[in-house]
Amino acid sequence: MQGMIKKEDIEKVRATADLYDIVSATVTLKASGSGTYMGLCPFHDEKSPSFSVRPALGVWHCFGCGLGGDVFDYVEKTENVEFGDAIEILADKYHIELHYDSSRPSQRQGSQRARLLEANEEAQRYFASQIMTKEALAARKLLAGRNFSQADCAYFGCGYAPRGWDNLVRYLSSKGFTQQEMLDAGLARRGQRGVYDYFRGRATWPIRDSSGRTLGFGARRLYEDDSITAKYLNTPDTALYHKNQVLYGIDHAKKAIVNKRQVVIVEGYTDVMACHLAGVDTAVATCGTAFGEEHAKIVRRLISDDALGGLQLVGPVKGSRVVFTFDGDAAGQKAALHAFGLDGSFLTQTFVAVAQDNLDPCELRIQQGDEAVRALVQSATPLYEFVIDTAVDMFDTQYTTGQMGAVKAVAPVIAQIRDRSLVDMYTRKTARRIGVDLDILASQVRQARRSMHVRDEDAYAPRRRVFADSRESADKTASGDPGARRQLQALDAERQGYYHINDAVFICEQQFLGLLIQSPRAIDKTFFDQLDNSNFDVPIFRSLFQAVQAAGGIPADNVPQGLWMHNLTKAAGPLFESAINELAVMPLPLPQSEQEQHASNVQYGAGDRSQQEKDSNTQATNAAEIQLRPATADEKQYATELLVRLLDAGYMRKIAASKRQMNRLPDGQDKFDLLGQITQFEAARKNLQDQIYNNAV
Repeated sequence: MQGMIKKEDIEKVRATADLYDIVSATVTLKASGSGTYMGLCPFHDEKSPSFSVRPALGVWHCFGCGLGGDVFDYVEKTENVEFGDAIEILADKYHIELHYDSSRPSQRQGSQRARLLEANEEAQRYFASQIMTKEALAARKLLAGRNFSQADCAYFGCGYAPRGWDNLVRYLSSKGFTQQEMLDAGLARRGQRGVYDYFRGRATWPIRDSSGRTLGFGARRLYEDDSITAKYLNTPDTALYHKNQVLYGIDHAKKAIVNKRQVVIVEGYTDVMACHLAGVDTAVATCGTAFGEEHAKIVRRLISDDALGGLQLVGPVKGSRVVFTFDGDAAGQKAALHAFGLDGSFLTQTFVAVAQDNLDPCELRIQQGDEAVRALVQSATPLYEFVIDTAVDMFDTQYTTGQMGAVKAVAPVIAQIRDRSLVDMYTRKTARRIGVDLDILASQVRQARRSMHVRDEDAYAPRRRVFADSRESADKTASGDPGARRQLQALDAERQGYYHINDAVFICEQQFLGLLIQSPRAIDKTFFDQLDNSNFDVPIFRSLFQAVQAAGGIPADNVPQGLWMHNLTKAAGPLFESAINELAVMPLPLPQSEQEQHASNVQYGAGDRSQQEKDSNTQATNAAEIQLRPATADEKQYATELLVRLLDAGYMRKIAASKRQMNRLPDGQDKFDLLGQITQFEAARKNLQDQIYNNAV
């Protein structure tokens, strides 16, 4: 059994892994001040960003669902793997060699996720190498017949799975993979005669995630004697591949989707290829299943945009669209109705593009060229209108019976629209089209809406803007606005989820713990050593202070940033982990440090990928040198202010407690001793004020 990964290697991976890089592979992140980025949480369904990432601290936290942690936690949750597998995935990504301690055996069992990814990558290299063989002539004819050149096929990774029984199995065995790993990756199956290839005699396409890792394959039937009659065969669900959570072409389309806030959903692999080659670079396709809620979540996280602030615009927002391409036949109409049920999952309104003669994008490109494909997408019809028109067109509305039939058919469709403002507009528009009084259709729509229990929403209603307000306050704070500081302090206290109270004592203790976690080098050790439990009145902050002490107090300057967070979280225990994560991403009422300001200015999500790679390589090269960043002058001053308030509050509590006790005692030595303690506490308060004055001078 393989040993445990050595601790020094774990810390090297922690220091090297770029949290922004890892998270932005699946979530569009936008700068939100104080070195923080916001996006839609990948772990629960939401329409307003509450997912916060602090790359400089290596911490993320969702204020909506409460999940949070470091880069290892993020990989564990997104990849559904154990801690050791998360380390190996990141080590592989950043080309870090791991060493194992054989004296400490690992408890992990089964095929490791990193090995399954390696098996899929090796299988893709094998399939791609077979496309030019004599046996693969049928596959080449298939692709050439769709106007795909050899270079086009290489770009999309098209390959060929030979017809033999175990060609891939034997190839992977020669590369050191076990039969169990092949089975777990969905590349092989076990039969009466042993393990055999899952894909045989088919053209293949690699199905990758947004970062380009091969998760599985799609394969098209080529031969009449193929025992599997299905036209397309996809990798079965595995630890890597889940058909309702993958989109073919997302690796090529992701950057364009984020930049343009558009996505085009097509039905097949060759349609994706045709769209991209025609200039529609936002095209993706589902893999052997209908477009569902999980796919919608992937798309929404990439095209999300909170730039319009107080309006939750369902759409169509100018320049932002989700376009489905369907056949105009019965199957296409059924698919459109299914997508209609998902429309509320998007922040932008969905559209439908149907070509004349029911051509799919690949056929359209063959017959009419690239311009026709681009025109198809540009001329798309809003999905609501497409579905409503389809329902009305089933009836001859020149007759009264046809009009009533259209009313009965279209009313349940309009009733499903959640936004009440759109319900009214489409009811009016459709009543005119059918040629009936508005009251007749409106009555049917209301009745259908009640019977279907449709949730009533107003897409254009103002919403709370806690995170936007925080960013605005942080920007004003940078210019020295004292009012903005107080506003941001109050917002920090309001939006936290660990202790619901908002007063001066709470704010002071919250701000101090937040600053201590985010910039420990700002804390004056002389003052910090004077703190004890009595200086904290809020129970959770008293517990967190005790956790800091258990972690060794203020960390040394040469402690890596990620290790400081890890040690603190470990000392606090799982009960306080969420609070620590919240404090770590909490915007402080201070200007950004130069380091975080530089990070905020680099817009990786919509910028130059080469710059991202340059910065990532620089970080990897200096991984061993990454330490707690130096505190700014503003942070040190703010820390001193908070420390003085905490120490002074502690003395005041001790004085008040001593006076209460003294008032209950009769005259005598005990009362005299308490008076002496009060005198000492008051002297300590004055000494504290003198220290502050001397430091200021």
